[in-house]
Amino acid sequence: MSNAKQYVLITGATSGIGYELAKLFAKDKYNLVIVGRNQQELDNKAIEFTQVGLAVTTFCKDLFDKEEAFSLYAEIKSRGIEIDVLVNAAGQGLYGEFKDTDIDRELSIIDLNISSLVILTKLFLKDMLSRDSGKILNLASVASKIPGPWQSVYHGTKAFVLSFTEAIREEVKDTGVTITALMPGPTDTDFFNKAEMQDSKVVHDKNALADPADVAKDGYEALMAGQDKVVSGFKNKVQVGISNLIPDSVVAHQTYEQQKPVQE
Repeated sequence: MSNAKQYVLITGATSGIGYELAKLFAKDKYNLVIVGRNQQELDNKAIEFTQVGLAVTTFCKDLFDKEEAFSLYAEIKSRGIEIDVLVNAAGQGLYGEFKDTDIDRELSIIDLNISSLVILTKLFLKDMLSRDSGKILNLASVASKIPGPWQSVYHGTKAFVLSFTEAIREEVKDTGVTITALMPGPTDTDFFNKAEMQDSKVVHDKNALADPADVAKDGYEALMAGQDKVVSGFKNKVQVGISNLIPDSVVAHQTYEQQKPVQE
């Protein structure tokens, strides 16, 4: 089946895993609706993708403001674009012990990672259910299964994303709509810079970081196969498996040690 008339909406599409996913959809001839906060970056990506003959529509939206998620949906509808696949890839973290971190930043991260994702999922899911077809990919994380000292709010938001995704997947299981959670581990993207994590041990271990193209491929294949979730990378599968067997307090301590700042 040709995907030439099918549209995929990707948030966080200008870098990292979102961008790598956009490349995979482009390769399969989906028309792209890409969302990011920087219009120049969006324009650059649009030029790149239109050169291979695809329709690319850009929306400059700051999804840290959940009202922008509502306006994004309204603008897409007003243009008569029907979204066949929704990819919620935008997300951000913040590094540090909770007692020291900026509460306003954390509340905005909760709006980005949870509120905007929930809004877009609800609005586009209702449209998909009315047509009895569609796919949704939500970017969860290995963090969703592991308590996260030094990144307590980020890990908490990803636990929400995984639980939420699995719940609504069950609700729509007898329809033509599938919902998939992608669970990467630490990945070589700009995430760590934005989260101010440059001092963390995990960032200094370059061998610990996955290639975002590999993560995107795992997510894309799981989405197309209609799977419920996929942990990207063998090492991460092992980590999640082990974390299910040992007490959360032990997992939390291990994570605390792995994430703490490198000593000068």
